[in-house]
Amino acid sequence: MSQKIAITGMGIISSIGNNVEENFISLQSGKHGISDIQMFETRHAGNIKTGEIKLSNEELVQKLQLSEDNNVTRTSLLGMVAAKEAVESAGISDINGYRTGLISSTSVGGMDITEKYFYSYEDFPEKQKYIDAHDAGNSSLVIADHLGLKGMVSTISTACSSAANAIMMGAKLIKNGVLDRVIVGGTDSLSKFTLNGFNTLMILTDSYNTPFDNNRKGLNLGEAAAFLVLESEEIVKKENKKVLAYLSGYGNANDAHHQTASSENGQGAFLAMQQALKISGLQKEDINYINVHGTATPNNDLSEGIAMIRIFGENQVPEFSSTKAFTGHTLAAAAGIEAVFSILAMQHSLIFPNLNFKTKIEEFDLTPVTELKEKNINHVLSNSFGFGGNCSTLIFSKS
Repeated sequence: MSQKIAITGMGIISSIGNNVEENFISLQSGKHGISDIQMFETRHAGNIKTGEIKLSNEELVQKLQLSEDNNVTRTSLLGMVAAKEAVESAGISDINGYRTGLISSTSVGGMDITEKYFYSYEDFPEKQKYIDAHDAGNSSLVIADHLGLKGMVSTISTACSSAANAIMMGAKLIKNGVLDRVIVGGTDSLSKFTLNGFNTLMILTDSYNTPFDNNRKGLNLGEAAAFLVLESEEIVKKENKKVLAYLSGYGNANDAHHQTASSENGQGAFLAMQQALKISGLQKEDINYINVHGTATPNNDLSEGIAMIRIFGENQVPEFSSTKAFTGHTLAAAAGIEAVFSILAMQHSLIFPNLNFKTKIEEFDLTPVTELKEKNINHVLSNSFGFGGNCSTLIFSKS
């Protein structure tokens, strides 16, 4: 049960790049992907900024070499791009050569297709073929089919911690001997439904998001997909595979505080971090960098900061930053893309900057890293907290 979980591949598409290399270049150069809405129709265009991927569905279909006559959602298309890169980077030629599964996650699912055809279903029966695409699980099945995967497929939807829980579930399946290899991550596209929903909650900013700043006003939504390939030690040794990093710890908790808000004392976040540290066997002093959830909403950043102080102690919180000022908040994909960013941080001995920060939150003495910083990083703690109290923490290690 104590075997290591090796990460042998990763893939990503986000508003700052269409693959791992492009994302790394943007993080290194401080190039964010927050812009005015261009890729779908909404009355909020010009007023609300998002982290859009500037590729149309048609361009994604061409990139994936799919038939133009399909009912594949944007969420699925993004997931296919990222999952394919992850599998290729892991050097997998026979995806069914070992007991292999896919644990994907999404919040939005096929909402973009539903929005497009919803009012046509009754009058145009031929459009009803698109109904199946709405389900969250549909995207997972489409991704698996694109990869040629015949093994276990499952879908997780725990709001903004979804991909973290997919990664956690994949690790547990390997540790318990159910699977040898699992492709894990998340994908979400932008949609009018999501944009209007978050706008109704009044947690969107009218400018660029400012994580952990005292004057933060809210988040920018984004779209993205990212997947990791987790493999057992046995496969790594047998195939003499290159390991990018290890998943050394994970934890999730639910403080059942509120449908959308985090608790004032950060209890869910505290419990998730505590559990992740316990499973990893690491001491809190071993954590070199925290990729915080850092959505730039007043409630989240305050709650997360309090939880970090409770875990690490006053004036002892490791260096941290939020990368959501680069990509926007990508919902179910957030923990996936930030897992990739965490691994890149370790590989290149870099802490990526917390953009747009000016003033410390007045309730505590915490300042994120605001400039690209060189640092030897052996262990990264990555937080992802979702609506409904769904709090999850992952720890990535070099060895």
